[in-house]
Parts: sequence; structure tokens; C-alpha cells
Amino acid sequence: MRLTMFRADMSATDRVVPPSGHTANLTVLTSAAMAFLAVFALALSLASGRLADRWSEALARSATIRISAPPEQMEAQTKAVLDALSTTPGVESYRALDDAEMKKLLDPWFGPDLPVDSLPLPKLVELTETAQGMDTEGLRLRLAAEAPGAVLDDHTRWRRPLVSAAGRLRFLGWLSMILIGGAMAGMITLAAQAALAANGQVIRTLRLVGARDAFIAQAFVRRFTLRGLSGAAAGTVVAMIAIALLPATDEAGGFLTGLGFTGWGWLWPLFIPPLAALVAFGATRHAAFRMLKEVR
Repeated sequence: MRLTMFRADMSATDRVVPPSGHTANLTVLTSAAMAFLAVFALALSLASGRLADRWSEALARSATIRISAPPEQMEAQTKAVLDALSTTPGVESYRALDDAEMKKLLDPWFGPDLPVDSLPLPKLVELTETAQGMDTEGLRLRLAAEAPGAVLDDHTRWRRPLVSAAGRLRFLGWLSMILIGGAMAGMITLAAQAALAANGQVIRTLRLVGARDAFIAQAFVRRFTLRGLSGAAAGTVVAMIAIALLPATDEAGGFLTGLGFTGWGWLWPLFIPPLAALVAFGATRHAAFRMLKEVR
């Protein structure tokens, strides 16, 4: 008996709001579009976090020594640098780059026909630190004494701007999601207000027969919440499919830097439709009670 009365009550409240029309289409399309954008903003934020961690880890333990010396001193200073590294605590591995590797590094800027053998290029030595790290200033002082042409670069000036840029991208991703939620709330509020205004006569009639404002508002809140949920679910599914079809990082030449979701990260977009429903619920409820105070 109670279930029958509950279904009858829901049926009665549903009839207050027109089942179709521009307000229904506007709410569903807005929710779908905003959810689609929110999924990509979430993917950008998560990818930026992974990118910052990857750059920080890759550059934190690496360093380069550049040896610029006259040709007759290059071999001696290179040997002095290698000998110094072999006895420096905190250095895990090191090696001097040969001419072929130097040529490969310069190919993107000067092309494959660069005559490396005839150019006075500096010698590069790359090294990797242990987890404990090394005494950078002490190594610089030792190199200055034993190999005056050697300059140590611990990649600090490269690492900090890159990690900072990735962190800002992550912040912009979360900020975009907040703005998307606000825009969605605004659009649904306008749609609810339009529906309430279009049914002003119906609302007055319901009041005449004893309907309370809570009953009337419930009809709009329930209908627009379901519209927001269904639209957001559709937009989320389309966005997840689009992200899954993006080329892999290796196929894209590293340009996309792993944009997308990995592992358990694919569960994060599933929270977007319920959040969209909450936004729709709050926006519609606020708009309904405010409009009902004006409609007398």
C-alpha cells in the first residue's frame, strides 16, 4: 500500500514538469558537454601530476659535466674528471659521451651532416647520483682544481621550471573542473527558472488546490537532477572513449606526455555523473524555492 502511494506521489510530482521541451534538452546537453570537458580536465590534471613526478625523478639524480679545453688538453682533462668521479661519494655511475652520441644530440638542431670531427665541441660526461646524493659544491671545487675546463651542471635550473610548469598545469586542471561545475550550475539554474516561469499558471493552480511549495519544488528538483545525471553519464562515457582512443605516448612521439588515465585512475571519471547530479540538485532546489517565492 505504501509503495503504491509512493509511486502515485512520484507520478503526480513528475506531471508538474513538462517531460520534454527546450528546458529538458538544454539540461541534458549542458550536463553532457560539461561532463565531457570535466573528464578531459581531470585527465590533464592527473597527467600533469605524473609528468611532474617523472621529470623530477629523471632530473633529480642526473648531472652533466661539460669539458671545454684546448684539443691538446682535452684527453687529459677528461681523464682527470673521470678519476675524480671514481672517488666521489654519492656518484652511482658515470661515462663520457663519444662522438657518435654527441652527433646524435646535435642532429635536431644542425641536421645529420654536421662534421663533428672537425668542430671544437666540448666533451660531455653524464653521471647519476645515488639515492643519498653527492656533495655538489665539493665536486665543483675539486674539478676547478684538477680540470679547469670542466663545468658541473646538476640540472637544477632545468628541473625547477619544468616541475613548476607541470604543477601549474595540474592546478589549472582542477581549477577548470571547478569552473565547469559552476557553469553547469548556472545553466541548470536558468533552465529550471525557465521551466518554472513557463508553468506559472500550473503552479498557481496547484496552490489553489492545496499543494505546498515543497511538493512543487520536489517535482522540478527530481526531474532536473535525473536530467543532469543522465546527461553527465553520457558525456562521461563519450569522453572516456575519446581518451582511450588517443595514441600512446610512444606513438605520438612524446607530444601527449601520457595524457589520459592509467590503472585505477580510470575510476576517477565515474565520480563525475554523481557530482553533476548533486550540482543539478542544489542548483534546481535553490532556483525552485526562489522562483516559487516570486510566483504568487
